[in-house]
Amino acid sequence: MYPSLQHKMEAFKSAKRLRIAISGGGLAGATVASALQSNPYLDVNIYESAAQFSERGAAVGISVNGQRAFEEISTEVRDALDKAGAVKMNSSRMMIRFCKSCSNPILSGSLHANKKLVKIQDAPDGEKGILLTFADGSVEHADLLIDADGIHGFVRRYVLGDKHPETDAKFAGFWDCRSLVPFEKAKKLLGEEYFKEDRQYGWIGDGAMLLHDVLDNGKTVQCVAAIFSDGNSGFEDSKSWKTPIDRKKLEDALATWTECPITQGMIDLLLENPEPLAYAEYHHLNAPTYVKGNVCLMGDAAHAMTPWQGSGAGMAFEDAMGPSDSARQCSGCFALAAALQAYDTTCRPRTQRVVASSREAGVILCGSAPGIGVEPDKLLASLATRLGFIHELDMKAHKAEARSLMHELLNGDAHRA
Repeated sequence: MYPSLQHKMEAFKSAKRLRIAISGGGLAGATVASALQSNPYLDVNIYESAAQFSERGAAVGISVNGQRAFEEISTEVRDALDKAGAVKMNSSRMMIRFCKSCSNPILSGSLHANKKLVKIQDAPDGEKGILLTFADGSVEHADLLIDADGIHGFVRRYVLGDKHPETDAKFAGFWDCRSLVPFEKAKKLLGEEYFKEDRQYGWIGDGAMLLHDVLDNGKTVQCVAAIFSDGNSGFEDSKSWKTPIDRKKLEDALATWTECPITQGMIDLLLENPEPLAYAEYHHLNAPTYVKGNVCLMGDAAHAMTPWQGSGAGMAFEDAMGPSDSARQCSGCFALAAALQAYDTTCRPRTQRVVASSREAGVILCGSAPGIGVEPDKLLASLATRLGFIHELDMKAHKAEARSLMHELLNGDAHRA
């Protein structure tokens, strides 16, 4: 072994393991944990507020940029996608069991359910890191907290402050209703011609969009009705995220869709749920930072977005690529601040651009964009180039940029010292 390499290995072995806490065991949290646990010098733990680890929501579409981020994170994470029942499509993959598949390689002792984070504070004098207090009264010590606890999470309030205008998510102007139904039932009610290939079908009309796609290795169909709010949805001035929905509300929202061949079938399928619900679509706009000290936000906790460009999961996986790669480069606590600053500098502008673009796409896809409406040629022209900046990112270069910035920041600190 070369002397320099041997010296580094001995230094690693004598160093105390870095304690990495991840708040949230959903898609983003499971991904970054799986990637980090491959480093024996990191002590990685996931704290999930729910009673058990499971997927949130019906299904997830992983766009090509998210799939490329997988390739850069780790082979274990990439393999988890194939084990999760993902259905390949032309430009994305749809799956519903990724969290379980990705969590399988994580040591059971590193998974902690019923751990709702309620307080973050600096460690006592003489100690590095932070103290995490949970609702059950337990306290854990960590060198780094990665928050992947979703749009409702507590940590965003800690990072930005209670009174910051961007702390709370804002109603984006849309509500939707979703249902998962057996493949054969969907085919019967919507029409066999729409199930001859595994693809996503979207129907654009006056003030709304209907969508259906195949999931779970072809066993399940996701049905969605998304409505552009006319100002009277009930969500505009409410803090409620969901409300019961019935046939009348769906039929009223789609009253002008009389020529669409699947309208009635979709309404019937959406009402298959025992308790049908309408969900408001919220998003985060322009937070000034995703980082405070040794705490960082990722995924929906950082940049919740509307689903109109299918980019929420993909951007979360890009986020996971950043902190996981940076943390694996850190040889001690002193490097964590630089790693997080590099993550914030490279990822935040891109994710916030996607948030804004997604909302704009929603207005177009609901046939409500001024000057575009439901004219096919205008719709095609307006949508044709919207996804380029998302899907065509050079993931290797993006990761290298963050790594280079981290080392630049570390070298600058060393010179100032």
